[in-house]
Amino acid sequence: MKTRSIIYSAIALVLVLASCKDKSVFKISGTLKNPDKVKKVYLLEADSVQISVVDSVAVSSDGKFEFKHAAPYANLYKLRIGTGIYDLIAKNGDDIEFSSDQSDKAHAYEIKGSESSEKIQEFNKLSNVWGEKNRVVADEYQSKVEALGKESDSLVAVYRPMFIANMNGYADAVLKFVNDNKTSLAAFYAMSSLEPMKYEQQMVSYADELKDKNSFTDNPGVQRFINQMMLIKPLSIGHKAPEFTTAGLDGRQVKLSDYKGKYVMLDFWASWCAPCRAENPNVVKAYAAFKDKGFNILGISLDVTKDDWQKAINADKLTWAHASDLQRFDGPTEHLYHIEAIPSNFIIDPQGVIVAKNVTGAALEDFLNKTFNKHI
Repeated sequence: MKTRSIIYSAIALVLVLASCKDKSVFKISGTLKNPDKVKKVYLLEADSVQISVVDSVAVSSDGKFEFKHAAPYANLYKLRIGTGIYDLIAKNGDDIEFSSDQSDKAHAYEIKGSESSEKIQEFNKLSNVWGEKNRVVADEYQSKVEALGKESDSLVAVYRPMFIANMNGYADAVLKFVNDNKTSLAAFYAMSSLEPMKYEQQMVSYADELKDKNSFTDNPGVQRFINQMMLIKPLSIGHKAPEFTTAGLDGRQVKLSDYKGKYVMLDFWASWCAPCRAENPNVVKAYAAFKDKGFNILGISLDVTKDDWQKAINADKLTWAHASDLQRFDGPTEHLYHIEAIPSNFIIDPQGVIVAKNVTGAALEDFLNKTFNKHI
């Protein structure tokens, strides 16, 4: 009987301690090894708009510090300690233990008491691995440029695919991390690190899951992301392209329905857009290779004067059809297709369905090869 009463007393003590836990704030207990000149630690709160300092505490002589801070919702926070920035995810009721060695130039750290914080740390390690791979390639490229004494197209041809391979590898790793950690807020921050134009389809799918499961409904950043993706969703791959009417170079009306039963790429660009002009030779090459196989292009310019628009068409030898609202990003066609950056494109199949978006360079050529040479 005595043993049983001791067990019950222990359970009761645990329950009492748990009930006494302050759930109106989160707590961070920190330990710094080799703090040196670090006298203060800053707590930063991050959202999709900005990162701001929300609190600061002094570091004791033995390297200890403590924060108690109220979080209106689970969110990403950062500790700024000397030159190091350390990520964590916190919500009210969390009791987090943090430790780091300030002599470590890599700014490694340990964190306990918050599963989401451990996950964001795991993601940061993943990110650092791929960042280091790109740094090695960048350093090697720069040393070759310095040895040569100038930039070289041949060097770019060698090293650009390396960068692209690294970025693709990073994206694959991020998408796996997100898939493995869907219930963690860390997955949201990981997904947010990807290029929206390139990984739109995956982002829309992820937003659908968050919405369906009512995940993180109190986090404004997550909700903004979901709302943005829901606006984009009707214009994502697999959806019908919306009908529009705009003006051609000759002033006559141009409609999407003019291309019914055909493959057409809507190519949003402008004479003043340097990346667009750099991409134009690739589009010219693709059009020359596939126009006789049924590939059409409708260039939609965001210029505001017909003269600049026409000069760029002539200079870049853009021999396909052209149209424009002549209102930059404020034209009705641009609003309809949610154009917020250029170059931007939509490839629409003969049934009027969007089958590809924002494919450029080698990716455009690969897509057209698979589409038009699939029966060969």
